[in-house]
Amino acid sequence: MTTEATATDLQAFTENWLEWYRAQEARLADPHGFLAITGLHWLDDRPQRFPDAPGAWRTGPGGVVVNLDDGEELAVDGTPVHGEHRFGVLPERGGVDAVWGDAVIEVAKRGGNDIVRPRHPDAPLRTAFTGTPAYAPDPRWAVTGRYIPFDTPRPTTVGAAVEGLEHVYDAPGRVEFELDGQQLSLTAFPGPGAGRLMVLFTDATSGVTTYAANRALAMEPPAADGTVVLDFNRAANLPCAYTDLATCPLPPAENRLPVAIEAGQKIPRERGGS
Repeated sequence: MTTEATATDLQAFTENWLEWYRAQEARLADPHGFLAITGLHWLDDRPQRFPDAPGAWRTGPGGVVVNLDDGEELAVDGTPVHGEHRFGVLPERGGVDAVWGDAVIEVAKRGGNDIVRPRHPDAPLRTAFTGTPAYAPDPRWAVTGRYIPFDTPRPTTVGAAVEGLEHVYDAPGRVEFELDGQQLSLTAFPGPGAGRLMVLFTDATSGVTTYAANRALAMEPPAADGTVVLDFNRAANLPCAYTDLATCPLPPAENRLPVAIEAGQKIPRERGGS
């Protein structure tokens, strides 16, 4: 390959990475993204009112219920609701976004618990956001590996950013790869989109230059022969890297890599990163 071709390839690689990075930042800083969250409210059978959402909220066997006072209104699926509204039983990792003025009231289930998590565009964390530090993209961190499916998906329990909370994922397989002469392996979870994979991991940079608790890497569906690309340049922070109002999962124990992955997103400035 000529030097000119190499430079062209590197430019294209960098531009593709920048497109990914900007999309990550845009989702994070969306008017109703994770930086807009103002509270993480845990529901039980006692009606509770919160300063950043209308109504009195409770949950039980029939799911989440809100009772709105006179003059209070939410819009659910575009329809205004008043008085008592039943959201029903929500699926794990599922939820409903109800609109309240310029805010969104997220009603969701995380770790078997029903929560209310309001998102306000004027939240200080969002309005002060200046971007996430990251390593410069480098093709050496785009590693080809092999996906090894399990005979049947393995239920895998992991911890969460919230103490005492657990998440359970059905792990379909693992990804094996080599880095700096070391044979490594990561348990994979289903990713966003059909056939895609996602791994949660830590490495020797965690707590030093990258967020201590976790980073996530999404992968395209494996090829027919199991080949898959792990582009660690796209190792992304989860919302808990920015805010304590997130319930993010932690990596399974076997996904703590003994090597330094000096690629992807670094510790956010909100957590003291530079």
